[in-house]
Amino acid sequence: MVIQMKYSIKKQFAMIFIGLMSATILLCWFTNSTFLGKFYMRDKMGALKNAYTVVNRAFSAGNAMTEQFDIQLQKIIETDNISLIVLDTDSQMLITSRNDQEIMSKRLWENFFHNFEEETGAAILETEENYTIQRIVDSRTQTEYIEIWGVFDNGNIFLFRSALEGIKDSVAIANRLLAYIGVAAMVISGIIIVRVSSKVTEPILELTEISERMARLDFDAKYCGSSKTEIELLGNNINELSNTLETTISELKTANNELQKDIEHKNEIDEMRKEFLASVSHELKTPIALIQGYAEGLKEGINDDAESREFYCDVIIDEAAKMNNMVKKLLTLNQLEFGNDIISMERFDIAALIKNYIQSVEILTKQKGIQIRFDQFAEAVYVWADEFKIEEVFGNYFSNAINYAAGDKIIDVKLIRMDHKVRVSVFNTGEPIPEESLAHLWEKFYKVDKARTREYGGSGIGLSIVRAIMESMNQNYGVINYDNGVAFWFELETN
Repeated sequence: MVIQMKYSIKKQFAMIFIGLMSATILLCWFTNSTFLGKFYMRDKMGALKNAYTVVNRAFSAGNAMTEQFDIQLQKIIETDNISLIVLDTDSQMLITSRNDQEIMSKRLWENFFHNFEEETGAAILETEENYTIQRIVDSRTQTEYIEIWGVFDNGNIFLFRSALEGIKDSVAIANRLLAYIGVAAMVISGIIIVRVSSKVTEPILELTEISERMARLDFDAKYCGSSKTEIELLGNNINELSNTLETTISELKTANNELQKDIEHKNEIDEMRKEFLASVSHELKTPIALIQGYAEGLKEGINDDAESREFYCDVIIDEAAKMNNMVKKLLTLNQLEFGNDIISMERFDIAALIKNYIQSVEILTKQKGIQIRFDQFAEAVYVWADEFKIEEVFGNYFSNAINYAAGDKIIDVKLIRMDHKVRVSVFNTGEPIPEESLAHLWEKFYKVDKARTREYGGSGIGLSIVRAIMESMNQNYGVINYDNGVAFWFELETN
């Protein structure tokens, strides 16, 4: 990904470096032009003063004519390019460094006896008790010299001179060379600084891309550089920030999802509460009206005979029992749906449970002429579940089978083994359930045949309790229509 920026750090680095290089070269040029001549002049004056001091001490010490001094003097002459001549008081030459001693001698005496100010281009630079330093232009050769002349401590006279060698031309040459070198240095340095700044800005651009992806909530990109600088520290911190943001956003999304579930659950509870109140009001309206009507009849003495009063009382007791049964089932269902009931998982024999239940309702089935089919000698089938609640589930299925058994009046109970599970099926002969009613069977107060349900005292809550119990244990349940009847089933784990 190419990131376009108005002000690139790489360009800024290059411009700053080139600017510093240019300023440095200009400063060197200005320094050369302004101070190089003066520095060169001072250097020459220092060399002449040093030569004067060495020779003066040699004459004062009386060793000016020794070989050792001659070697020392030659080194000074060659190193500093100095010409010199020394005369005694009788104008006899004692030391000279050139073959043109006559010219040097003449120049020495001119300094003593001629007017120095009349010479063209002459200037006195420094004057002391025993010597004078001056700058002159040789009238014969037009060469510029710097001279020191005067009298030694022992009375000998001297002249030391050194050519200035065209200092202005030297400064011009030095500045020209500096310009060439400066341009070349700026070009080379510019290339180098571009490459170096690229190395510096590459990890910064990488971090920029990572931060841009983080802004789009993409936390897969990580900084993998190894620059071992502050940039690596920044990259590691951005990686840590990325991980923290990813974790935090994940936690926020989880919390938001849970909150959404809580809101939906609250809405469901509100709807369930409204539905519950409406259904309870509807279901209790009939028995309450019957109780109220028969109670008023008793009070007003509509029938004075004992048999009628007993009938009235039986109706009131029967309706009150139905109401009591309904309230108990509603309380049970309420606990299951709101998660207030504790599921106790235990291992038990489902075959034994079914046998015991069938035996307990044997009288009722015989009264209704219903034939029960179940292997009374079936082997033990152990399952994991809440035994008390499973008995309630089976009881609801079996009660419905008794109430709706028709035709051959057969109830067939089967235990069907499956992989790690067993299916309990309760089939009764009779009319199949209408297809449009199958999806509503598990709803509270839903009744396929309201007249028949009222006849045997059903409340329409039993299958809702079955659904709540099976879902609390995360087990499957259902209903199957056959041509000659209906089978309700549920499944339990065997291990």
